[in-house]
Amino acid sequence: MSTDYEELGEHYAAHVETVKGRHNHALEKAGASHAIIFSGAPRLVFLDDSHYPFKANPHFVGWLPLASTPFCYLIYSPDELPILVYYQEKDYWHTPPADPQGYWTDHFDVRVVHSVDDVAKHLPEARDKCILIGEVDDNEHAFGIERINPASAINILHYGRGVKSAYELACMRAASHRGVKGHRAAEEAFREGGSEYEIHLAYCRAVEHTENELPYGNIIALNEHGAIMHYQHQARKAPAEVRSFLIDAGAQVNGYASDITRTYSFSDSKFQEFVDRMDALQLELVGEVKAGVDFRDLHLLTHRKVADLLVAIGLASGSADALIENDVTAAFFPTGLGHLLGIQVHDVGGFMEDEDGNTIDRPSGHPWLRLTRVLEVDMVLTIEPGTYVIDMLLENLEGTPGAAMVNKDNVDWLRPFGGARVEDNVRVLAGGCENFTRTAFASS
Repeated sequence: MSTDYEELGEHYAAHVETVKGRHNHALEKAGASHAIIFSGAPRLVFLDDSHYPFKANPHFVGWLPLASTPFCYLIYSPDELPILVYYQEKDYWHTPPADPQGYWTDHFDVRVVHSVDDVAKHLPEARDKCILIGEVDDNEHAFGIERINPASAINILHYGRGVKSAYELACMRAASHRGVKGHRAAEEAFREGGSEYEIHLAYCRAVEHTENELPYGNIIALNEHGAIMHYQHQARKAPAEVRSFLIDAGAQVNGYASDITRTYSFSDSKFQEFVDRMDALQLELVGEVKAGVDFRDLHLLTHRKVADLLVAIGLASGSADALIENDVTAAFFPTGLGHLLGIQVHDVGGFMEDEDGNTIDRPSGHPWLRLTRVLEVDMVLTIEPGTYVIDMLLENLEGTPGAAMVNKDNVDWLRPFGGARVEDNVRVLAGGCENFTRTAFASS
């Protein structure tokens, strides 16, 4: 889905110049003269004649607010107006893409084609001077370009995407506001006793997305389902007793995503107190975000705060050091603290040390952390601590010193509620952060 927010146009020209500069550097490093960015092609379902939902190449979306248009090619040559070969199939089976219009069109030489075969005449003749950026499953879509996604160029593009332009930040603020509308509607449906499926539909209506337009599959988890990190189902019937609701759901604007999680108690005051504590813990972590912070250190700090929370609510006993060293915190909080956010929900470049492709390792014993970089101004990331009752992980503690630290009676109390997670999307500033999510909730 591409939503044409005209107010974003004031930032778009500067954004295009930023993307040009990044590609100039990538072309120089790759020893090439032209970058061809392919939006992508739909994929057929196995043994079928229908296609999977199409999502455009994020490198293409980084240039253009066209997140759902296949078979387009962006041709960039330094010091020249970028060419957009815009594929508009003449078709009576499907609705063809609309005519190109909006604040972005003046920044490109737009050339409409009605057949993929017509793309070739718009490409540079010297294919050996080109690199192609995108996913190419059919060699015909490469039009003779042999250098596809060269690492020397891709590393520069991925590393640079970690820092967002003013245009990208505006898109993501808008995506946060759109996502919060969905969260408000979902909470209302939960309070009215809706099933997971009904809550999901209420969310989609509020954000004005079809399921295929969502940036990721909604996690709509009632009761103990909240302990399943990527719970993928939506029960059609509400449970006999509704206790809790965990929703992890986002929205998108011009291909840029929000990724928001909230947890609610239906009526249990003790679980509400637990959620409130988790919310306070999450805000403390948000308060630590600023340029120069090593995100690995923030993740490790989260384990100390989770250890304190476990003791405070009686789920475990012992010092923070002991609970961490004996894997108790990992059993209750097995995920990473957060990740980069942008065109992709788990945006690329989270492990990159530099534009040469060197990487930064995760801390030992933390295999699911998705971000290991030192934070920079205008990075956008999630902060999403949680605490859950995951029986498989608690069983893994049996026979270890950590098992004796767990209060099984209180774990039995929490199990029917699943757990709690709170997730905000924040922009890194020199001395703090801008919290897109809290601002959107405050203004909704």
